[in-house]
Order: sequence, then structure tokens, then C-alpha cells
Amino acid sequence: MRPFFKKKQTNAYPRSFAKRLTWRIMLRMIIIMGVPVFLLFWLTYAIVALGALGISERILKGKSEQVKGITSDLYMAAINTAPFIEEDLDKPDRMYEIINRIVKLNPYIRSSGIYFIENYYPQKGRLFAPYALRRDSIIKESQDATDLGYDYLKDEWFKEAISRGEGYWAKSFLDNDSAKTPLVSYLLPIRDRQHRTVAILGVDLSLSWLNEEIQPFVSHSKEWDPDKKAYYFMTDSTGTLLAHPYAKRIVNENILSYVDKEVHENLGSLTIEDSREDERVVEGVEALVCSQGVTNSGWTISMVLPKFYINVAGYVIAGIAIMFILIGLLVVYFFGRRSIKKAVNPLKQLATTADEVAKGNFKTELPALKSRDEIHHLRDSFAQMQQSLTRYVEDLRTATAQKATIENEMKVAHNIQMSMLPKTFPPYPERHDLDIYGTLTPAKGVGGDLFDFYIRDEQLFFCIGDVSGKGIPASLFMAVTRSLFRNISQHITEPNPVHIVSALNQAQSEGNDTNMFVTLFVGVLDLKTGKLNYCNAGHCSPLLLGSEVSLLPCECNLPIGAYAHFNFKLQETTLERPTTIFLYTDGLNEAENINQDRFGDHRVMDIAKSLVANGQQEPLQVIRHMSDAVHTFVGTAEQSDDLTLLAIQIK
Repeated sequence: MRPFFKKKQTNAYPRSFAKRLTWRIMLRMIIIMGVPVFLLFWLTYAIVALGALGISERILKGKSEQVKGITSDLYMAAINTAPFIEEDLDKPDRMYEIINRIVKLNPYIRSSGIYFIENYYPQKGRLFAPYALRRDSIIKESQDATDLGYDYLKDEWFKEAISRGEGYWAKSFLDNDSAKTPLVSYLLPIRDRQHRTVAILGVDLSLSWLNEEIQPFVSHSKEWDPDKKAYYFMTDSTGTLLAHPYAKRIVNENILSYVDKEVHENLGSLTIEDSREDERVVEGVEALVCSQGVTNSGWTISMVLPKFYINVAGYVIAGIAIMFILIGLLVVYFFGRRSIKKAVNPLKQLATTADEVAKGNFKTELPALKSRDEIHHLRDSFAQMQQSLTRYVEDLRTATAQKATIENEMKVAHNIQMSMLPKTFPPYPERHDLDIYGTLTPAKGVGGDLFDFYIRDEQLFFCIGDVSGKGIPASLFMAVTRSLFRNISQHITEPNPVHIVSALNQAQSEGNDTNMFVTLFVGVLDLKTGKLNYCNAGHCSPLLLGSEVSLLPCECNLPIGAYAHFNFKLQETTLERPTTIFLYTDGLNEAENINQDRFGDHRVMDIAKSLVANGQQEPLQVIRHMSDAVHTFVGTAEQSDDLTLLAIQIK
């Protein structure tokens, strides 16, 4: 019968240390900190922003009036001078006096000129343009603006002024002087008694001078930092900068490069009575942009006030609030430190124990605890960890020592094996009728592949082989096979590959209790006649790369070590010059990728044909192309077999 009430499961660690500690700290933080600081900062920002708006509007209106006064003076100077010019049109030399007087009497005018239509004064030539320039408070008279070859008839401003037939402010431009002074001109048509436009009167205002008049500061350096100060800029109806604290931008740049198109469209139609305020990002800086129109010119003057300045008051108040918060935190720290220190003391003891364990003292005694909470649970887990670490370290020491011994022995074996193979290429640099290159890449630290060659009596003895299996047993069998090849081939009187293979087979078959064998190809190449005698003991048939690619015919002999009394067959052929013999082990054609697809004989043959077609039959080229191709095919798959490549070219 089931009990009516289910017994509640008892928790071994019922008290939560984390919960107690968290509430002790957070309760005091919530009481001291909170929404009041945020509200205080927000209200301060709103008040400062409203005050900044009012001040900016008043300042901008004053700047707009200042610019209007300057432009009006230039406008009136041009209007008042035009009648004198029209009255004395029959006196061309009188024009110099008039143009000098207008510059002299108007300090705002930087320069002025009267530009007559073509051949108006035949006696003066095709062009006539009296011109006066103010430089360093001195009026410099020029006989003619065209003295230096200036043909104003081709300029768009002259054509536009003639076609308009009324006065207007032209587009800003850079003067042709060495200083490249930025200017803006008021252009007014001059008419004769028949009301025909015969000349254009231009009065020039220096934008550099105007910029310095309205800016609190002007930078001529190569660097410009827009977030450091409040500043003004002025634009014409197209957005071209007429004034800016970074002087290099005047005339050269457009405000659309720094603010979005919407701001420019909002500024385009402002008058002296209009104003606009926007919060925008100007040159990557959040700022308040206040703008005011300048009448009679279509210009707009704007003030950029980085929000940093508006936020200063808020920052100050926030700083005061933070100071009080810090005081509150100190109070929390003072009262909370006692309880926290008492609660954390067991953790401190465990940390000390952990330091000792980290140093390798796994038998360090753990502190005794009375509480049944998470810290006690941690202490018990620590005790279990000590025991596990002690066992693990002992096992690791034993395994590491064994592994180090094996790795050292494998490294020595690898070095010994590699030292037995040819490693100097080209091996016979003094010979021009022979080139050889070979590589061996074991699948493990040591492998069972081998190749060797040497010259005796103008006969090239060479071999390539693949021992069954991999690792140390295969490497030992390989070392014996290579040594026997050298000893046998150097002591036979007749250079017959069958004698070499038969002697090798007899020697390796005796006492072969492990039943290991080696596939071997042995060849003897007569370097004078090109005759090749060879014997294949179960190895891959080599490729011949000559005028075309062909497979060297090979008898199906048994591998060496399989049967002591096997009768191997001798084969021979004569090679054309140049021909490259390409020999390889099954680590090439049987290489597999991650999908277990094999490289295959067909890929080997295709690459060989491509090399012949491209004339790349040098041994180094053949080996590198084959090696790159198989490594690309295999990809990230682990190498499954030793890879040996040998190429011999007779020239």
C-alpha cells in the first residue's frame, strides 16, 4: 500500500550562500542608487539645451546682420558706381580712375574690375578690363586684367552675367594669384545709351577676410578637430562653403559632404527673419545646428554647437551625484564587509588549499566546515579532486616517460632511415646527360619505402621498393633491403638486374618468420647507349615520359621475400633521348581523400600526359607536379601509406 504522504527529499546543502551574499549587497545598492540620478541628469540637459537654443539664435541673428551689412555695402558700391561708368563709356582711360576709386572708398572690397565685351574699344584691342586690387591696405593698379593673357570671354561667369542682364551674387571661386584667395563677386551689367549690355562690373569680396570677421577662431593647419569647439559656417544656395573655421574648405568643399541632404534643403530658403534648429551628426559629432538666412544674397549662416557643451552641466551634476553614490557605496562597503568577510572566510581557506594543490602538494589538508551549504559541497568536491589528481598525475608521469622514450627512438630511427637515402639533388651536377630527383614521405615517423641509385662504369644502378606494412618493422626490413641492394650490385661482375633481385630474394627469404616482403623495381641504365635492363619484383610499372607517355612493360614477378626459389625474368628496352623514367610506390595511386576515393592510375597518367604536352619533363618538375596533385586530392585526410617518387631523365 502506498503512503498517503510522500516524504520530502532532504537537501544536503539547504542554505544558499550565493543568495544570501547577493541580497545583502543588492538591497543597499537599490536603496542608494536608482531613478533619481537619471531624472536629474535629464532635466538638467533639457534646461541647458533650451538656454543654448536661445543664445544661439541671438548670436546667429547678429552674425547674419553683420554679413548683411558687408554684402549691402558691396551691393551699394556697385550700384552707385555703375552710372559713372555708363556716363564715361566714351572715355576708356577714365575707367582706371573709376575702378581705383571704388576699391579705395570701400574697405570691404578686395578687388574690382570692368570687363568689356569683345572689341568694344578697338583702339584698346580685342579685350579691355581695367582692374584694381587691394593688397596690404595698398591699392595696386593694373593696366588691364588681360595683361597676363587672361581671356574672360571664355569664362562661364562672364557669359552668365551677360545673359542675365541684372546684378547678382556669382559663385565663389579661387583667385589666380599665388595665394589662391577665395573670393565671391557681385556682378552688375553696364549698359550704353541704347540699353545694350557692353560690360560687367565685378566687385570681389575676400572670403578669407569675411571668415575671420565672423569666426571666433580660424585654423590654417592640416588638422581639423570638429568636436573641440563651437563654430560657424556659411554656405551659398548650392551648399558651397563660404566660411568655415577650417580655412582650406572654403570654396573647395560642399556642406553636403558633412551633413545630410535634408539639412541642406532646410537651409536653402531661410531669410533673415527665419531660423531653424536641428540635432544632427556633423563630421561624426553629434551637435545642435542653428541656421539663419542672409537676405539679398541667398546665403545661409549656421552655428554648430557640439552636444558635449550642452551636456557639460549635466556632467557636473552627474559628477556630484556620483560623489554621493560613492559615499553611499562606502557606507555599504563598511557595513557589508563584515558579513561578507565572515561568509567568504571558508572560501579563502579553500583558495589557500587550491594554491598548494596547484604547486603539486595534493595531500594538503582541507579546512573543517560546520555549515551545510554550497561551500561545504565545494570542500567535499575538492577532497575528491585531490584523490583523482593524485592518481592521474602518477599515471601521466608513467605514460609521459614511456611516450618520450618512444618518440626519441622514433626520431633516431627516422634520422637513420633518411640518412640511408640519397639526399643531394642534383646528384651528378657535372653530368649533362643525366638528371635525377626523388622524395620519400613516410606515413609515420619511419616507413618501409626505399629508393637508391649510383653510377658504376657508366652504368646507372637504381631501385625503388615498398615493404609490406608500416612503422618500425617495415623500416628495418627496408634498411636491410637497401643495404643488400648496394652490396650485391657493387660486387656482381655482370650488371644484370635479375642477379641482384634473385640474390636479394634469397637473402630476405631466409629466416623470414614475420612473412614480410618487399615489392622492388631494379634497373641498370647504360648512359652511353640508353639501353635499360630491368627486373620488376611485384612493383608498380614505371612511366616513360618521352615524345609521349607510355607504361614500361613489366613481367608479373613475385615480391622479394615471398618465395626463395622464384625465377625472376629479365627485361630490356632502349630509351630515346630525352626520356624521363617516373617510378613511384602505391602511396601515390592508392592515396585516399576523406571520402575514401583513390587517386588512381588514371590521374597519374593524365598528369604525366599534361607534363609532356607542356614540355615539363625535368625530374624536379615531374616530382613537384605529382606531389602537389596528390596532396591537393587528399586534402585534410590522414596519409595512409608511405609516398615515394623517383624521376630519372636521360638526355
